[in-house]
Amino acid sequence: MNELILLVEDDEQIHEMVANHLKKEGYRVVSAFDGDEAITLFSQEKIDLILLDLMLPSRNGIDIVKEIREESLLPILIMSAKDSDVDKALGLGFGADDYIGKPFSLIEMTARINAALRRSNQYTQTPFANQGNKIAVLNLIIDLDNFTVLKNGKGISLTAKEFQLLSLLAAHPNQVFTKGQLFESVWKDAYYGDDNVINVHIRRLRSKIEDDPSKPTYIKTIWGIGYKMELSK
Repeated sequence: MNELILLVEDDEQIHEMVANHLKKEGYRVVSAFDGDEAITLFSQEKIDLILLDLMLPSRNGIDIVKEIREESLLPILIMSAKDSDVDKALGLGFGADDYIGKPFSLIEMTARINAALRRSNQYTQTPFANQGNKIAVLNLIIDLDNFTVLKNGKGISLTAKEFQLLSLLAAHPNQVFTKGQLFESVWKDAYYGDDNVINVHIRRLRSKIEDDPSKPTYIKTIWGIGYKMELSK
C-alpha cells in the first residue's frame, strides 16, 4: 500500500488525528488546510484519493470537487456534519464518491477509503476511459463537446435529457445514483419522489443504447435505490 491521500481539513486536531492514522495504515499523506492549498497540491502531486472537509477557508469543498472533476475522476470522500451540503456534493452531479459523517470512527473512515481505492483501481482495468472530453464505456463513445454518442462507430440520437443522464452515469462508473440524485442533477429542480420522469427517460435511453433493453448491459437497476453504469458484460 503506497497510495497518496490529499487530506483537506482546517481543524488542526482532526487533521493531525486523521493524518497519523492514515500513515499508520500505510498511506502517504499530503496536507491542506484551506481550499486554495488543496487545489495547488492537487496540481503538483500525483494524488490517489482526496479526503475533503466541506467547510474550509478561502474556497469551500463543493467548489473544490467541481474544479477537480473537470480534470480527474480520482476518488473524493467528503467529511462533513452538514447533511445539506453533503446532499449537494453527492446529489447534484458535482462528483463526490462518498461521505463520512462527523463525528466518525477511524475504522469506518479506513474502510471507506479502502473501498473507494479498490473501485478506482477496478476502473483502470475495465473498458472505461475518459479521453479529454470523450468518455468511452464498453462499445459507447460519449463526446461531451459535440453532444454525440457512438455505439460501435454508429451515431445514436439522444434527447438533451437522455444525453445528460448517460453522461452523468458514464462519468461515475459503478457508482449508484438514487432517482432523486439523477433528477436534481439533470433537471436542476427539487425532487419530490415522483419516479415516473426518471423511469421513462431511463427506459427510452436503454431502448437506444442497449442491445436488449429488457436485459440491460450498460445501465443497471439497483432495486429500491436507483441506477448505475455497469462496466462488465
